[in-house]
Amino acid sequence: MTASARAAKPLDVDALIEDRGVGVVVCCGSGGVGKTTTAAALGVRAAEAGRRVVVLTIDPARRLAQSLGLIELDNTPRPVEGVGAAAGGSLDAMMLDMKRTFDDVVLAHSTPDKAAQILENPFYQAVSSSFAGTQEYMAMERLGQLRAQAERDGTWDLVVVDTPPSRSALDFLDAPKRLGSFLDGRFIRLLAAPAKAGGRASMKLFSFGANLAAHTLSRVLGGQFLADVQTFVAALDTMFGGFRERADVTYALLKEPTTAFVVVAAPERDALREATYFVGRLGAEGMPLAGVVVNRMQVLEAPGLSGARALAAAEAVEDRAEDDLPSATAAVLRLHAALARTAARHEAHVRRFVAAHPGVPLSAVPAAATDIHDLDGLRAVGSALSGT
Repeated sequence: MTASARAAKPLDVDALIEDRGVGVVVCCGSGGVGKTTTAAALGVRAAEAGRRVVVLTIDPARRLAQSLGLIELDNTPRPVEGVGAAAGGSLDAMMLDMKRTFDDVVLAHSTPDKAAQILENPFYQAVSSSFAGTQEYMAMERLGQLRAQAERDGTWDLVVVDTPPSRSALDFLDAPKRLGSFLDGRFIRLLAAPAKAGGRASMKLFSFGANLAAHTLSRVLGGQFLADVQTFVAALDTMFGGFRERADVTYALLKEPTTAFVVVAAPERDALREATYFVGRLGAEGMPLAGVVVNRMQVLEAPGLSGARALAAAEAVEDRAEDDLPSATAAVLRLHAALARTAARHEAHVRRFVAAHPGVPLSAVPAAATDIHDLDGLRAVGSALSGT
C-alpha cells in the first residue's frame, strides 16, 4: 500500500461484498479507469466468498468475457465456470444489449399488435440503437430487471454493475431523466397529436408555431421521417408513464442502504477530479458511497532508490561504459528513474484527493505488469482491492 493510501480511511472491500444486506454494487467513474476490471474482480471475489453474483457490464470492448473465460457475453446472464462453487457461491456475467433491452420493455408493456407496430417503426429502431442517453437508460432498466428477478426467485443475492463508458461520470445518473424528458416532451407530444386525433380535424390541434416547426422538419428531414416520429410516439403513448415510473423505481433503489457505490479512478489529475465531482454528486443525491478505488498506482520494486539517485547512477555507469553490460545496467537505472517520477506524481495526486476527502474510504490497486486477461488476474486484483 502506498503512503497516500495508508493516510486514507481504508475501503474494506471484503466487508462490503460479504455483507448480505448489500444487494447492488455500482462501479462508476470516468472512462478508461478500469471500471470493468474492478467490477469483474469484485464479482469473482464475492462469489468465492459465498455470494450468488451477477455482473452486468456495459463495456463494448468485451474485455469482461475474455477475462472470465467466456467466448462472448450478451443480454442473457451466463455462468462462469470454476468460480464460487467451493464456497457455495456462483458467478454469472452479462453485457448489456441496449436494443434488446428496449425491445423487451416494449414487448412487456404493450399489446402484441402495438408492440409489433413500435418495433417495426424506423424512428424507434434509430432511437433504440443510438439515441443519446439510451445506453445509460437501458442500463438502469436492466439493473431494475435483474434486481426484481433476484428478489422474486433468489437467483442472485448480489448484482455488480459496471456503468457505461461516458465522457462524464454523471451520465449514468442523468440519462434516465433526459430520455424520460424527451419521451414526455411537449414538442414530441405535439408531433403525436395528428396521429392520435386522426383525420383533417386533428390539424386544428396544432398551433401556428408547431405547424411551422413540423413544416421545417419535414423540409430538412423529409416528410416520411416526421410521419415515422408521429407514428412512433402515438404507438408508444401508453408506455410514457411506464418509462418515468420504472426510472423512478430504479433511481430510488440506488438510494437504498442495500446499494453501494464504488467510485473508480486512476491516479491522474483529470480522473481524480472526475471522482471528486462524482463523490460530491452522490452525497448531494443521498446515494450510499462505499468508497473510492484508485487503479494502476505505480509502485516501485526498490522504493529506497530515488529517481534522482537512479538517474545519477545511470550517468555514472555510462561514463565508465566499455561493453554492453554497463549499458544494460544504465538502461535499467533510467527505467527505474522514470517509474519513480510516475510513482511520485501518482502519490501527489492521490494525497491531494485524500486531503480533500478525509472521510472517504479508499483502496489503491498497483499497476499490473500485463493486461488482466484471465480469472487469476482478476483474483489478483481482488486481493489488491482488499489489501491482502
